[in-house]
Amino acid sequence: MNARSKHLPAKERRAVTVEAVIELAGTINPADITTSAIAEHMHLTQGALFRHFPTKAAIWQAVMSWVADRLLARIDRAALGVESPIKAMQAMFLSHIEFVADHPGVPRMLLGELQRAEQTPAKQMAQTMFQGYEARLHHHLERGKASGQMAPDLDSKAAATLFIGTIQGLVIQSLITGDIERMRDDAPRVFAIYRRGIEDHS
Repeated sequence: MNARSKHLPAKERRAVTVEAVIELAGTINPADITTSAIAEHMHLTQGALFRHFPTKAAIWQAVMSWVADRLLARIDRAALGVESPIKAMQAMFLSHIEFVADHPGVPRMLLGELQRAEQTPAKQMAQTMFQGYEARLHHHLERGKASGQMAPDLDSKAAATLFIGTIQGLVIQSLITGDIERMRDDAPRVFAIYRRGIEDHS
């Protein structure tokens, strides 16, 4: 971190802190990330860090907010202007995979947060993000059924669940193998199988 970055405005400092946490989560267990480790990674004192975030929980909430905003904006951009509902969903699928490949710390943090027994602000934010994601998928699935691209009796709720679950499966396999690039290679072929399941073949 250069000298200028030590004197960033408050909003930029918070954004840089979030990015630092995501970077750390890509290499170490998110549960082991302490405020001391974050400050050290950023070449700051803990006191400087706490001027922008009163607690570690506040940092985690900011991270989840960053993830939700960036991921949903990314899939929205991918689907923007795509008339075909199935092609819009394919664009969302592939852009989601690219987002995770670009930020491998994100799924590690999400998995860690969602496993917590208690309901934290960060966990609530993650749940809200998934609800917004499902709503977007439901919109495209209903358009697909109305246009005849998808089977008229398709269970949209189950199809949305399977869409997200398929991405999660690719992510988990990449984490297990330690090969994050595997997602990029597998994603187009995996979506092709998903697509055949929701298309109208009558």
